[in-house]
Amino acid sequence: MTAPDDLPPDEPPPSARKAAFGETIRAVAWSFFGIRRSADHEQDVKHLNPIHLVIAAVLGAALFVLALVLLVHFVIGAASH
Repeated sequence: MTAPDDLPPDEPPPSARKAAFGETIRAVAWSFFGIRRSADHEQDVKHLNPIHLVIAAVLGAALFVLALVLLVHFVIGAASH
């Protein structure tokens, strides 16, 4: 892990990044699909707040698991009738 003094001069420290939480959600959603341009990835690295990124990833994973559980309950419920 690099210290803030080791960052390139044009890159702000992670705590000073100003991307909106909605932008972070969008970046995480595209990452779940696995289709992300490298230019967009570079922009994300420069602008996204790491704390927001972790929160968005955990929320995305929880929603994915919830969707799978609901799908299984729906399929099992439909199969028993």
